Amino acid sequence: MKWVYVAAGIALFVKMLLVPNPTPDLSFSIVEAVVQDSGVPNAVSGIIFRNRLYDTIFEVVVFTIAILGANFLLANERPSCTIYQFSDQTSIILARLGATIAALVGIELAIRGHLSPGGGFAAGVAGGTAIGLVAITSSSQWMQAIYQRWHAATWEKVSVLIFIVLAVITLTGLELPHGELGTLLSGGVLPLLNMLVAVKVALGSWAVILVFIHYRGLL
Repeated sequence: MKWVYVAAGIALFVKMLLVPNPTPDLSFSIVEAVVQDSGVPNAVSGIIFRNRLYDTIFEVVVFTIAILGANFLLANERPSCTIYQFSDQTSIILARLGATIAALVGIELAIRGHLSPGGGFAAGVAGGTAIGLVAITSSSQWMQAIYQRWHAATWEKVSVLIFIVLAVITLTGLELPHGELGTLLSGGVLPLLNMLVAVKVALGSWAVILVFIHYRGLL
């Protein structure tokens, strides 16, 4: 039987060496086609939120399951008695300055991600980074109180539901007007999907940060 595998391997090797790959049609620009179909100059956002929308839906669902898994797996552990945080004033100032910059970058990426490099996932990561930097310089009780006061867990779930509903509507073929290419109010539903993903990832990161601080003392 091993000779069959050897022969198959040799045949595949010969095929790769001797059989040429099909020549691509260079007269057709995929990037231009994506930009024209999606109505946004950022072709990556067009692919993620239009051409690969099925994949993006399940990526959001997988991230949601990961957050639920972190809560479930750590629920049986004893809360940490020691919470490690920055104590010197210099580190606190630098961390909060970094948090401010990360938050502004996250807002920029969420609002203009369909026009320039960036997008919802990158914006959410920047927002989560800002929250993490604030968490290592602030009281965990204060962070938890703000999380509950603003009903962040509820908004996280609502953002996921709205994202799925808008995605399903888009997949059925219904789209908002694209508007003028390159303007802020362009791309139809893509900017809304961008912002919803940013909110979901940022608030989900906040939930995970609080869980790890509570049970492990820090991330």
